[in-house]
Amino acid sequence: MAKRGYHHGNLGQALVDAALVLIEQKGPQGFTLSETAKAVGVTPAAVYRHFEGRDDLIAEAARQGYEIFADLMEYAYRKGQPSALASFSATGRAYLAFARKHPGHYVAMFESGISIRRTPDLESAASRAYGILERAAADLAEHIPEDRRPPAALFSSHIWAMSHGVVELFARNSPGTTSRFPPEDLLETGIGIYLRGLGLIPPD
Repeated sequence: MAKRGYHHGNLGQALVDAALVLIEQKGPQGFTLSETAKAVGVTPAAVYRHFEGRDDLIAEAARQGYEIFADLMEYAYRKGQPSALASFSATGRAYLAFARKHPGHYVAMFESGISIRRTPDLESAASRAYGILERAAADLAEHIPEDRRPPAALFSSHIWAMSHGVVELFARNSPGTTSRFPPEDLLETGIGIYLRGLGLIPPD
């Protein structure tokens, strides 16, 4: 009687889930496919039926992360409606919330060195997430006189960079970086200063 092969309900996803734990624990370059296979209970050869290598596995983790991230951004954007200011601020805070709740995905997306152009599906998911913040910026920019109105892409990139900086320095327990203020307050006040500079909210 022939020996039956290993059967898994969804081995591809199980490998991604295991990789996310390893990424969080060891970083995107600190684990091997063999470790991932061992965590799931399959041979290393089984991994190659789903992924050509570690980078492909990380890219899939990043793609799934961007899908979750985009859904969270969309929810934040819609929750702030009909106020353009509330929607814009909410999408900034959503970045911080995502990084805290999904650290493995966050690292795969932003710290692995994997290009969002590695696969069409990864690029599409990333573009959807970026597009929501740009949409929120465009809505808010409508309240700025046209002769002083920055491009929505520039506007949203500033807030993206500010959110990313707060996450990297103060929300992920980075060595040697501490603040007396909660990350949420740092981000909120930073966005407030930026928006005051554009005349979108009155001075204190």
